[in-house]
Amino acid sequence: MKCERLYVWKRSCRLSVEIYRYFAECRDFGFKDQITRSSLSIGSNIAEGLEKESDKEKIRFIEIAKGSAAELITQIYIGIEIYYIEKESGMQWVQEINEILKMLTGLKKNYSFKEK
Repeated sequence: MKCERLYVWKRSCRLSVEIYRYFAECRDFGFKDQITRSSLSIGSNIAEGLEKESDKEKIRFIEIAKGSAAELITQIYIGIEIYYIEKESGMQWVQEINEILKMLTGLKKNYSFKEK
C-alpha cells in the first residue's frame, strides 16, 4: 500500500490504537463506538485516498480524513467534560491530531499542486 510510507498515516494509526486501548473497558458503547470509529477513519481515509487514480480523488479522501480528525477533537473535548477522558490524555491527543491535520494539509497541497 502506498500509505505505508507516509508518516501521517503511521501517526494516525498509532493514535487510533491508543484510543481503542484507552476505551477498551468503557461501558458507554455509543460513545466508545463513535470515538473509536472517528479515530479509525483518519488513517483509513488516507489509505483509501492514496490508492485512487486521480489527484482529485486523493484530495477528496484527505479532506474526509481531516473531517474525521475534527470530529475526533470534538469528541475528545466532550469526553473530557463528561469525565470519560483524563484531561492530560485528551489534550495530548488533541495536540497530536492538530499535528496530523497540519500534515494532511501539506499532503493535500502536494496533490493540489500536481493537479494543476
